Amino acid sequence: MNRSMEAHAFLVKKGFKVKSFGTGEKVKLPGTSADRPNCYEFGIAYDDIYNDLLEKDKSYYTQNGLLHMLDRNRRIKPCPEKFQASNEIFDVVITCEERVYDQVIEWFVSRKTVCNQPVHIINIDIQDNHEEATIGAFLISDMVTKMSQSDDLDNDIDELLHEFESKCHRPILNSIMFY
Repeated sequence: MNRSMEAHAFLVKKGFKVKSFGTGEKVKLPGTSADRPNCYEFGIAYDDIYNDLLEKDKSYYTQNGLLHMLDRNRRIKPCPEKFQASNEIFDVVITCEERVYDQVIEWFVSRKTVCNQPVHIINIDIQDNHEEATIGAFLISDMVTKMSQSDDLDNDIDELLHEFESKCHRPILNSIMFY
């Protein structure tokens, strides 16, 4: 919710058509203790999550940045969405954590190919904190900009990602799946 939405906001400002999703069973946000996260169903409005945390402990959730993050998110879209519930077809799916990358791959493997349209699934690991989310948004924007300049992404992607990986010094995972 933090890393993907930061990148989402940045890419939209650059003029890209973007969607962002979660992949877990529920939306999980840190709670006041590590063993008690705040869990919400996908589809619940960011406004409702914001107000719930505001009521629970305004000072704590302001201090740890969750209220600020939710305020940003609710200006981008109404609610968190689950990737596996989407019927949309994408050219590229970018994840910010290997676990999420694996969930996306698993979803593609578990379903029937319908239209045989390729999708590039790319992972760049970004730590889940505000500073890294901002850095990650710049990196993702740079990567997407380079990809958008390709006349034949299917043919060029390996070289583009290899160059990008060398430049940003972060490992990049890449797979191609089909809708």
